[in-house]
Amino acid sequence: MPVTPNQNRVFRFGLYELDADSGELRKDGKTRPRLQGQPLEVLLHLLDRPGELVTREELRQRLWPADTFVDYDHSLNTAVNKVREALNDSADNPRFIQTIPRRGYRFIATIEPADVAADSQIQKGNPTPSVQQAADPQKEIRAGLLSDPRELPAASRGVVRLLFSLIQVMYLSFYISSLVSLHETERALEQMPEYQRGLFTIIIVTALVGIPVRLYLLSGAAFGYRGLTRRFLSLFPFLFPLDELWALSPFLIVEYIGTGLALAATAALLYLPFSQRSLLLMGDHR
Repeated sequence: MPVTPNQNRVFRFGLYELDADSGELRKDGKTRPRLQGQPLEVLLHLLDRPGELVTREELRQRLWPADTFVDYDHSLNTAVNKVREALNDSADNPRFIQTIPRRGYRFIATIEPADVAADSQIQKGNPTPSVQQAADPQKEIRAGLLSDPRELPAASRGVVRLLFSLIQVMYLSFYISSLVSLHETERALEQMPEYQRGLFTIIIVTALVGIPVRLYLLSGAAFGYRGLTRRFLSLFPFLFPLDELWALSPFLIVEYIGTGLALAATAALLYLPFSQRSLLLMGDHR
């Protein structure tokens, strides 16, 4: 079998992990049937060049020596189908391997490489701190926070990045406007004199903390950072209470918009943490 440049590496894409050296495939941390032979070589070659067209001729040259007599088209189709079967993928609605008719294939999911050393610690039941941090949000997702990632539809990464960016801009506008108009914010809290000082402090601190976090997420979406979904999920336990707190921000301007509209806006804002998570997961299904 040809030696591949990806050996001794672990690749994460969607809910899957592939050990390029052993061909071991895991989904949600659970081992699935091992990939080997031609299906493994096909997948590794696609992982070598994510987002690029890999022609059928390139795959033929990689899988079979020049003097091999075989029905290349049929054998290659069989190998690709086995990869799709292992990944629960579909040629009609691809999440990982896209067919370019009469030309070849393209791997379209986001790939996150990881060291085998860290991965081996997981297999031994002793995950490293960095890997554990990445794994914990996935466990949180599987606990059923409104939607299971396996049930979400695929969405265009461009649309996902745009909507996710707009949400970050909205939060930034909340933080900045509250800081710019501190006297107005303080006046709005005068209706709760016993809590005024504490709430005023919380608003200032959370706004100052939230600004750099939102700028990071906004730049990540704008420039298409790899691994943005994983990083957002790692931040989710921190962002969730922050976002739920700022869901009450419409009541800072209740005298201008009225109680009814403030309640409606708060109800919508309470869902935004979950919508951000779902958006990024939908983009990763592509």
